[in-house]
Amino acid sequence: MSLQGPQLSQAIEVIPIDLSQAAHVEGLKAMLSEYAMSTEGGASPLQDEALERLPRLLASRSHYAGWLAWTHSPDSGPDDRRVPAIEGPRGLRRADGAPGEPAPSARCIGLLNAFEGISTFKAKPLLNIHDIAVTAQCRGRGVGRALMAAAEAYAKERGCCKLTLEVLEGNTRAIGLYRSVGFDPYELDPAMGRALFFEKWID
Repeated sequence: MSLQGPQLSQAIEVIPIDLSQAAHVEGLKAMLSEYAMSTEGGASPLQDEALERLPRLLASRSHYAGWLAWTHSPDSGPDDRRVPAIEGPRGLRRADGAPGEPAPSARCIGLLNAFEGISTFKAKPLLNIHDIAVTAQCRGRGVGRALMAAAEAYAKERGCCKLTLEVLEGNTRAIGLYRSVGFDPYELDPAMGRALFFEKWID
């Protein structure tokens, strides 16, 4: 999936994550690390051991789906996230179309991780968006919207009845995006109020 962001001069290309590809693994880890260090992500670094273990764990789960957003910028600066080219017909290529060569101007700028679950009330699959992150300098330029569109297209292909996600109340930018693409807070009977998200650590 490719599109022009409303304020991004280079095309955004959203590609399904292939965890057998080193560039995808590096993009996943880099985006998660940046997200974790943001206010929205808790402003705390991820443990190196967890980052190294995560790609193998995700690859072992058949209900996992993920996407990375890339852009090509001929004027990339020293802080850009550079990755090698990705082999294969759906991967990033050189300008002449040859696969498997370094592509220093390709930058990973966004990530979406999702997991398929089940709606027991509908007896149909659903897709839960677990992480969505966009690198700081590219926020507000259509990257998150492109990632959400890719996830929704995948969910429709899988016969899912809905998309779900959690968001912090103070993350107003993300809430604005989610509402703009059709998400609403979860409730059954308004008299019972909206759903709350709880957690309990067990290790």
